[in-house]
Amino acid sequence: MKDYRSLKAVQEDLTSGTTSCVKLVEQYLQKISANEDLNAFLEVFSQSALEKAAQVDLKIAAGNAGKLAGAVIGLKDNICYKNHQVSASSGILANYKSIYSATVTDRILSEDAIIIGRLNCDEFAMGSSNENSAFGNVLNAQNKEYVPGGSSGGSAVAVQAGLCLASFGSDTGGSIRQPASFCGIVGLKPTYGRVSRHGLIAYASSFDQIGPLTNNVEDAALLLEVVAGADDFDTTAAQKPTEEYSKTLSVSGPKKIAYIKQCIENEGIDPEIKKSMEELIDRLRNQGHVVEPVDFPFLDYLVPTYYVLTTAEASSNLARYDGVHYGNRSENANDVESTYVLSRTEGFGEEVQRRIMLGTFVLSAGYYDAYYSRAQKIRRILRDKTRAILNDYEIIITPTCPTTAFKIGEKVDDPITMYLQDIYTVQANLTGVPAISLPLGTHSNGMPFGLQLMASEFQEGLLLAFANSISKN
Repeated sequence: MKDYRSLKAVQEDLTSGTTSCVKLVEQYLQKISANEDLNAFLEVFSQSALEKAAQVDLKIAAGNAGKLAGAVIGLKDNICYKNHQVSASSGILANYKSIYSATVTDRILSEDAIIIGRLNCDEFAMGSSNENSAFGNVLNAQNKEYVPGGSSGGSAVAVQAGLCLASFGSDTGGSIRQPASFCGIVGLKPTYGRVSRHGLIAYASSFDQIGPLTNNVEDAALLLEVVAGADDFDTTAAQKPTEEYSKTLSVSGPKKIAYIKQCIENEGIDPEIKKSMEELIDRLRNQGHVVEPVDFPFLDYLVPTYYVLTTAEASSNLARYDGVHYGNRSENANDVESTYVLSRTEGFGEEVQRRIMLGTFVLSAGYYDAYYSRAQKIRRILRDKTRAILNDYEIIITPTCPTTAFKIGEKVDDPITMYLQDIYTVQANLTGVPAISLPLGTHSNGMPFGLQLMASEFQEGLLLAFANSISKN
């Protein structure tokens, strides 16, 4: 099979008759089967993918195919697809079949994308390594002893290993960008509200955002173009008009860029990543851009604020999984109380239980003001400071993560160290701004690492254009 790494290449071969959508899907199915040990896919939608491929081939022949004709795409296992299973990689939703599709799902299907399967992730998107899935670890295709990152680890590995052309994940605190960095691909988190969350199984509703993982910026721009925009099913989806992002990927003139000096000078950053960042800064300056350090004295507040607020929202969102309405119901339950207690205890994994309990604690009487209320105030300070920087600069650059991927099992017994993996990514979720991770380099340990760009709210056009210019250099 030809290893397609861009939709443009796929569509060129479809137009020339070199391949067909049915052949593409058959070849991807073979490749998925040959790489089952990566555990990226929880389920492959062979029948529906082949049926859709045949329909798209007819539309290509008739000359009326959509923008995404030939795009074979995987969905993170928390994005609903009607009449297909979705579980958020949790035992509590095992064998649950969705009765409707997410808005994102409907929009890509309407443009003739082909959905090939659902992708493994950390349970309820809670994790930074994909070691929290109820259905086993995902392995990094670059080196199977290493984690792929999380929570969208399956989504990243499926693209990294060429098991699909692109995928969708969700990003609550870096869950698209961090695995993109660990797997050497592109991961985009749009502005909060730019993409509808309807049909996304919620973790933390004021943070969650769906976005694409791709091999290049052009495909990320096109996928965002298709899925972005207002939605009657999601009142938090922004009413602002969308842009044709795929047609505005060139940069005109020098840009004013900030880098957060606390991120570069942080004692926890890997020396090789720091050196690559410094080399990038010099390269951008030589290209005529203004690149200046800025002070962000709140770096140490980002992760604690994030975990207080997201766990509070998670404890509320996950209350619906109770063994009564749908999902797992314990066979050992014999009354109402035991149904709730045993179903949740048996159905939720350790990390999800930890975050539910933490969230319940910070919302409890006597602690609400000390934790949750204070965290909301800090979130406002963080947002105001980020906006102030972006009033003076067009782009903020940081490393995506302080390290490369780490070995499986290396941090699983230390939740605090695991949480600190999000130190550079959570800022975008706390403040609502768009952010993208691009491949920056390869470490001496053989693992890739990424560069993060952030821009002002709803400035995805600028963000993608600048990202594209960097990726071409």
